[in-house]
Amino acid sequence: MMRPQMSEFEELRAELYACRECRDLFGFEPRPVCMGNAEAKIVQVSQAPSVHVNNTGRSFNDISGRRLRNDWYRISEETFYDPNIFYITSVGHCYPGKSNNKGDNPPPKICAQKWLRREIELVKNEMFILVGKAAADFFFPKADFTELVFSDHTIRGKPAYVIPHPSPLNVRWFKEHPEFEESRVSQIRKKVHDVI
Repeated sequence: MMRPQMSEFEELRAELYACRECRDLFGFEPRPVCMGNAEAKIVQVSQAPSVHVNNTGRSFNDISGRRLRNDWYRISEETFYDPNIFYITSVGHCYPGKSNNKGDNPPPKICAQKWLRREIELVKNEMFILVGKAAADFFFPKADFTELVFSDHTIRGKPAYVIPHPSPLNVRWFKEHPEFEESRVSQIRKKVHDVI
């Protein structure tokens, strides 16, 4: 009996999950993480998985994820992890390890070039949400991050929105820009709910 042929998207995901290119760079076994189907309505791109996401294999399964889902999007966990609604990926698909400044290391540049470009070509989404500066810089290099947050954009002809990373380490940006949680986040939330 012949096995059904894998789609281009399924082949990409199989290759991505098998990738161990950064093993020597990290000094530990990489664990690529991304979630969702090729028909997901929203592509959400962030920087890289946290150590907790690395350990569980579930995107945004941490403090940042709870803030994103509960406070900003105001959606259920079931909706957020519905593979037909969200395709959740990142500039770096693996946890990159800790840096000396208490945060995580930046994701290796090769990862986005190798995987993210292909993902956004193959997912037939309606909207993009870029979470944090690393994701914003990939799509809008040299643009001012704060200006990106407070304006609307398009990627591949589809609406795109930039939001700050919901990490508890990101305190300074929120103190300097209270208008994000006062007004901007509700505008983006409406767009998310309209697509859902």
